[in-house]
Amino acid sequence: MKNIIVGLGEILWDVFPERKVLGGAPANFAYHASQFGFNGYIVSAIGEDLLGKEILSGLEDKKLNYLIETTDYPTGTVEVTLNNAGVPQYEILEDVAWDNIPFTTRTENLAKNTQTVCFGSLAQRSAVSRETIRKFLELMPKDSLKIFDINLRLNYYTKEIIEESLQMANMMKINDEEVVKVAALLGWNGDEQEICKRLLGEYNLDILILTKGTDGSFVFTPHMTSYQATPKVHVADTVGAGDSFTAAFVAAYLHGERIEDAHQLAVEVSAYVCLQHGAMPKLADAYLDLFHNRG
Repeated sequence: MKNIIVGLGEILWDVFPERKVLGGAPANFAYHASQFGFNGYIVSAIGEDLLGKEILSGLEDKKLNYLIETTDYPTGTVEVTLNNAGVPQYEILEDVAWDNIPFTTRTENLAKNTQTVCFGSLAQRSAVSRETIRKFLELMPKDSLKIFDINLRLNYYTKEIIEESLQMANMMKINDEEVVKVAALLGWNGDEQEICKRLLGEYNLDILILTKGTDGSFVFTPHMTSYQATPKVHVADTVGAGDSFTAAFVAAYLHGERIEDAHQLAVEVSAYVCLQHGAMPKLADAYLDLFHNRG
């Protein structure tokens, strides 16, 4: 399958007060996976506009493969403001191109050859993109890795979308705020770890990642739990840090590394991304060398 790793869903411009930065969780994930030597792809849609052309130009600059269809809808943008801790708040434009990702013959062919996909709940806020995501996952090879990075934003999710996504996935990533929301939607009680272990069991997941910001992170499997503290760093912004965490973990996991080692690499990489501005910084060679010299 030529090590194809796909980020499937939104691609957009994160518009900060002083600049705009290429973003969207699936694009961030695919870019960071590609830095570890995998054949990363972003699958999404843009508009017939200047912002769309700039997205393609940005992906070319980053040497990231893409399967991006052009639609009659505007290219997606998100107004981002950072609080004093560098944590982003988002205002997400609706009815944009990535809400209307078409399922094409090219998409079908890529799905049939994809080893790993990462998808979220945000791009499923519209029926068109939700159906494209579902079809893509159904067509992937039987032994493929399907990561549900839940990414709850505003009111763009439902219990039905979350449950259907969990049933299609074999790995999940969630943060501490999202655990509380998901537990409430499902009517479950218990602490974070209990909820995570229940999600793992009831939806037959192989791996569940829980990130807790400065309070560390957990990786749960049916047989073990790994915990790592979050390194103390001077945060520039946290945009894309979680996506780099997922990409680094998956890269190491697919490389055959132990869960604990994959977890450690993920923590180190995401801390480095927090030191940089924007969601897609070039990783320091030290992390990539570490990865390629291990396993």
